[in-house]
Amino acid sequence: MLLMILMKSLVIGGLVGFAVGAGAARMFHAPTTQGMGAFRTLGELNSCEGDAASHFSFGLGFFFNAWASSVAAGAFTQDIDHRIIPHWGAAALMSRNKNIAETMHNPKKMAIACGLIGMVVVAFLNSTASAVPPSLQITAVKVLVPAANLLVNIIMPVIFWLAAIEAGKRSGFWGTIFGGLAQLIMGNAVPGLVLGILIGKGVDDGGWNKITKTMMSAVVLLFVLSAFFRGFDLEMIQSFNLAIPAWYELIHSTLK
Repeated sequence: MLLMILMKSLVIGGLVGFAVGAGAARMFHAPTTQGMGAFRTLGELNSCEGDAASHFSFGLGFFFNAWASSVAAGAFTQDIDHRIIPHWGAAALMSRNKNIAETMHNPKKMAIACGLIGMVVVAFLNSTASAVPPSLQITAVKVLVPAANLLVNIIMPVIFWLAAIEAGKRSGFWGTIFGGLAQLIMGNAVPGLVLGILIGKGVDDGGWNKITKTMMSAVVLLFVLSAFFRGFDLEMIQSFNLAIPAWYELIHSTLK
């Protein structure tokens, strides 16, 4: 049974890692080349500034949460393909070559490195999850998960906020605004901080051109829709001790 789990994990981990590595690297070549990765993966890879140790420690922080989840609940978190595999793949490549153009931005090398790392990570998580007794599963939930949540919800937003401030006045300004809004609306400031950094650096590089204006419009629309469908606008009205108009509640109930 364990051997079958291990063999299947190697195949699945290799395929997932290959796709994740190639997709994350291709995003650095957009819009010339179509990217296939997640937007936050691109921002988080950039936040480590090409330092192998930073990439490894970044992925390691999320690894414990993923491990606890697989051991306790038998399910993988999205951090495995968004954060752990691409960061460890980049760290492995840059441990020998610091040139990000030849390592983290190279789809072929990232695909191979992340494919191998994906095999190891998925095989380790699945094999340990199947071998751990129920008593240790309870320990994993009570100890590792709260520690990982502390990292994701408190430490990571502070790190990204400091990165936004260090990136320049505009990045710090928009990062602070969008980070604060993201914390209020989404419960985590990191997405807003990443968006603020991108907009700030985009304005620094090219000014308020068509691309940066489009990005800003898309970001504002994202926050408006997110606030609406999460019911943040209703909570904000109630926080001021105001009555919610019946027609506005009707709009919410109709669209939801």
